[in-house]
Amino acid sequence: MNFQLDSFNQISEGLRHEIESSGRLVKFHRNESPFDYDEALDHFFIFLSGKVKFFHMNLESGKEQTVYLMGRGDMYDTVVLLDGKPHELMNEVLEDGEALRLPIGKVREWMYKYPIFGEIVLKYVAAQVRHVEELAADLTLLDTRERLIKLIVQNLERSKLKGQNMLEGLSHAEIAKLIGTVRHVVDRHIKQLKQEGILEAGRRKIALKSMEKLQEQLDRIL
Repeated sequence: MNFQLDSFNQISEGLRHEIESSGRLVKFHRNESPFDYDEALDHFFIFLSGKVKFFHMNLESGKEQTVYLMGRGDMYDTVVLLDGKPHELMNEVLEDGEALRLPIGKVREWMYKYPIFGEIVLKYVAAQVRHVEELAADLTLLDTRERLIKLIVQNLERSKLKGQNMLEGLSHAEIAKLIGTVRHVVDRHIKQLKQEGILEAGRRKIALKSMEKLQEQLDRIL
């Protein structure tokens, strides 16, 4: 196994060898839900490709809110890693991919044994905390158009950083679940942004047409 991710470039060869010898490469496929909370109590996952959403659902209304959309370089489940308790997030694979599955006890051991590894994990946890805090604030303080614009900008930043476009291939219904709304609202906003010359959009594809105009929209929000 060749474990190569930019976020782990600084780890020692000794730790890299331990990760590769302890880990198992697992594949996951669209519409599966392979990362249940029982599995996360025993194993820790580092995603190498694909897309998986982790979400809450109101079982009576069927309404969903996506909390995390994970892809290359993301780690699951850092909550269980730190407190050892079940974390009852639902999950669904949106795009086929692969992950490195590691014994969670080993990952805890490496955090103390290898300070650089511990720092990488804790910085990732901090980024997740900031994400959830920002999501809660945005759902309260921004309207749906503003949340969509912010999501597009954040996706552009991630694409440059990790080389993966997380919105590519997603339906408007899935995008709606990322910003706490419904499909027809996203349809309307995307149509408006196309008319304003900001986006080019087709079936399951959104492309930026004018960064300058998008930045103007973002500046109004922030």
